[in-house]
Amino acid sequence: MRIVDDEGGRIAGFGTRVFDELTGGRYVTLARSDLSRLLYETSAESIEVLFGDEIVALEERADRVGVRLRRGGERHFDLVVGADGLHSQVRRLAFGPQQAFERHLGYGVAAFETDGYDRRDENTYLMYAKPGRMIGRFTLRDDRTLFVFIFTGDTDRWPGTLAEQKAKLHDLYRGARWEWPAAAGELDRANELYFDRVSQIEMDSWSRGRVALIGDAAFCVSLVAGQGSALAMISAYVLAGELARAGGSYCEAFSAYETRLRSYIARKQRGAKRFATAFAPRTSRGLWFRNQVVRAFSLPGAARLVVGRDIADRLDLPDYRWDERGEGATESREGLGIMR
Repeated sequence: MRIVDDEGGRIAGFGTRVFDELTGGRYVTLARSDLSRLLYETSAESIEVLFGDEIVALEERADRVGVRLRRGGERHFDLVVGADGLHSQVRRLAFGPQQAFERHLGYGVAAFETDGYDRRDENTYLMYAKPGRMIGRFTLRDDRTLFVFIFTGDTDRWPGTLAEQKAKLHDLYRGARWEWPAAAGELDRANELYFDRVSQIEMDSWSRGRVALIGDAAFCVSLVAGQGSALAMISAYVLAGELARAGGSYCEAFSAYETRLRSYIARKQRGAKRFATAFAPRTSRGLWFRNQVVRAFSLPGAARLVVGRDIADRLDLPDYRWDERGEGATESREGLGIMR
């Protein structure tokens, strides 16, 4: 990661050695799309997968849940697990409107990919910032480049159309230097743009009746925390294991799942709130202080002292051992150690 000035000169930065230090040498970077592909290829032959559809209604009954799909009609299931992200439709249908659970962190985020951008810095995340505004650039495979924008502002008045979102970014970054003029041109040509609030989801319970939530749908720690996929995998693993071990008692399984992860997720959310300000400090003094902290990461042990509790911690996960028929699970005493 490299922080740059108006002319692209290096202000501060650090390499992946810092993450190796924080995770005891267990740092791995994996594209989320690759993770999704691996999960799909592993499970596609044993489960039914429906693409291009969505849940539009849920009706819980004594022994099942009625699910109405937009295109697939009505189906019935023993349980429903919502794994559909920050703006979860399952959560809205089963628990209530998003505004009851969403906590804005005071930032917005936008991102887009472009092909053929003429500046490439392999294996490096470049970050340029002014008070309350950040531009990030990262080189991808196949001559693609990702631009990321994090900014402060009124997130209650949100542009809806693609044209309005582009205009908002032009307004926010007017006068910015470094590669903003070139990035602005790429933005104008982009056909797709991710544009959203930086938020967390806080819920008193992650289940209701026969419906449960995992990952961002249950406890989004926020995009800037950079742990969404890891926490989604952890929660899916624990919920699956507890369901198998409970032998059909879903209420017991849902309770055990939440008991095991609730305090861990709460710590992650508190850490994410602290971490968010590092991307786009609101003042010039805040930017200067952030840069000094990043410079200090070159000293052995400094990163662990400053951000260790937010980046690397220990979560002892059960080793659920399914029987040969796959119908039940027991828990071994050996945890899985650090999971990121």
